[in-house]
Amino acid sequence: MDTSMNQRSFIEKLFHLQENGTTVIREVLAGLTTFVSMAYILFVNPQVLGDAGMNKGAVFTATALSAILGSVLMALLANYPIAIAPGLGDNAFFTYSVVLAMGIPWQTAMAGVFISSILFLILSLVKLREIVIDAIPHDLKLAMAAGIGIFIAFVGFQGGGLITGSKSTLVAMGSFTVPTTWLTIFGLIVTGGLMAKKVPGSIFIGMVLTTILGLVTKLIPLPTHIVSTIPSMKPTFGVGVMHLGDIITKPQLWAVVLIFLLVAFFDTAGTLIGLASQAGFMKDNKMPRIGGALMADSISMLGGSVMGTTPTAAYVESSAGIAIGGRTGLTSLVVGVLFALAMFFSPLLTVVTSNVTAPVLIIVGILMAQSMKEIDWSKFEIAMPAFLTIVGMPLTYNISYGIAFGFLAYPLTMMAAGRRKEINPIMYILFFVFIILLYTINILPK
Repeated sequence: MDTSMNQRSFIEKLFHLQENGTTVIREVLAGLTTFVSMAYILFVNPQVLGDAGMNKGAVFTATALSAILGSVLMALLANYPIAIAPGLGDNAFFTYSVVLAMGIPWQTAMAGVFISSILFLILSLVKLREIVIDAIPHDLKLAMAAGIGIFIAFVGFQGGGLITGSKSTLVAMGSFTVPTTWLTIFGLIVTGGLMAKKVPGSIFIGMVLTTILGLVTKLIPLPTHIVSTIPSMKPTFGVGVMHLGDIITKPQLWAVVLIFLLVAFFDTAGTLIGLASQAGFMKDNKMPRIGGALMADSISMLGGSVMGTTPTAAYVESSAGIAIGGRTGLTSLVVGVLFALAMFFSPLLTVVTSNVTAPVLIIVGILMAQSMKEIDWSKFEIAMPAFLTIVGMPLTYNISYGIAFGFLAYPLTMMAAGRRKEINPIMYILFFVFIILLYTINILPK
């Protein structure tokens, strides 16, 4: 009895449950809900980074460990019910823009992630992160989120067989005579229906049902076993650190470092503010303890880069746990514990094929694209850079080019509209930075 009371007292002192109007049971249920909503990343991240040539088993373990690190730190440093794990936009940029499109080995690209992680941590320590975030126009932040969403969805359509390459029209409709394409269609319909009905964990449930259909129809081979020892991270651990020298000989990698830095900047900051608003944490338009939250994200991003995964981010799926009452770090601590338990189920990676993950990419793309509605399309000086940012990503198959288009167009259109005084000086600096970066990667003439 005394032990139970002491445990409750310790939890109360650590997370201030009464002060936040919540209970242990409610926080545990919120953590379970959040975990189920975001557990798909355990299988999607290895699939995406596997396309870059990385070992899927090692990425699975790195994904879980970075999610554990970030979520536990969020609980202890900021006491927020917000979970952290590798972000979908970052891994898509890493694989499809950097490794496949630019032809950079994944080992070298991971070195770029490691450097951006160090810079990210330094900027968080000296509190420059908020200054740079504030300098970027709100409309461009929204355009970046929407553009990444459409790019991710495009990757999903392609990976799921719904669209294919074409010499005459660049892209064309995929073949519906291919049985596995119907797995993607099934997953999209089922997951979309669950999302529309607001079922908690819709994305994860959709993945499970699609996988079951694939197994029943024998379109997906049965796994040899379900539970196993945790996969070794040896194929990916420390690889980025060992290839730091590659960046010196490849100037285009600095463009990669900058884009990873920018995407990480906006991804977590925007998500944190949105979730804090949902939970009622915002005070005087400011988020209390945001320093601790940003530090949790920064440290997990650095740790993930060493282990062998792309940058982490606060997960918008945390809203599911918040919706059922999660209000403290105990929620995110429970998420971390569940990720630890999930590490023993790596054999399931073999049944989570690209047709199973494709609907996930499309659904997440839809969610991210919703930010377009808040862009001020009535003013052309805003609409043009925002539009170029959004369409530039999928049309060039490169997230960095889309961001460059927007950042280069914004100062020009704003000056043409007579709104020079509204341009933050940092935007001029970024304008020239992107010109230099495009020059170094042979986009601009020399």
